[in-house]
Amino acid sequence: MRLYEAVPDGPIRGGLVVIQEAFGVNEYIEDVTRRGAEAGYHSVAPDLFHRSGGGTVPYGQFDKVMEHFQAVKGDADVINDVDAALEHLRGAGFADGQIGIVGFCFGGRVTFLTALKHAIGAAVGFYGGGIVSGRFPQFPPLIDEVASLQTPWLGLFGDQDGSIPVEDVERLRAALPAANVDTDIVRYPEAGHGFHCDRRPDYRPDDAKDAWGRALRFLDEHIAG
Repeated sequence: MRLYEAVPDGPIRGGLVVIQEAFGVNEYIEDVTRRGAEAGYHSVAPDLFHRSGGGTVPYGQFDKVMEHFQAVKGDADVINDVDAALEHLRGAGFADGQIGIVGFCFGGRVTFLTALKHAIGAAVGFYGGGIVSGRFPQFPPLIDEVASLQTPWLGLFGDQDGSIPVEDVERLRAALPAANVDTDIVRYPEAGHGFHCDRRPDYRPDDAKDAWGRALRFLDEHIAG
């Protein structure tokens, strides 16, 4: 599995796994990985499309996206890939409490899934669909497992996201108190899906800056130095 990696030039706060959108480890995800390193995190982005040959898909070409996802049989495959990235960071000297995970779109759901399965430092999901309402047969909803969260989790959503209704976001918020870890949800009233990505039409610079700042603060607060 290809792993895009960026290492800080200065002091290191911890490790960070960056999970792709549904379009692969593209230039945007590589840029986010470098931003993680600039913030002091040894950052890696695993290529979840490795089972179908890797590569990326242009934004909007969902037929090509489906070709890649057909090779991912379910959450067990996804967790195996996350585990490989975590093991890589452990090999670099980080304990689990020193590692965070951040993901976008499909990757936002992966951060929630990881927080259910592992006790690491922190998890942040940007507009993660499929947590409340399932989208692919192999990726069921996760909301009923909230009480099993082991990792602090922050969710960032846009109210204008046509694929994640506000009602779903608020249903998730109402469920989160069942968790025994720190959780939070932040909504952006004018933002749509993909508002953090400067390669997409829904990009909103101010909201993106605020959300990334919140993500970093959440990571800093929960990851052991």
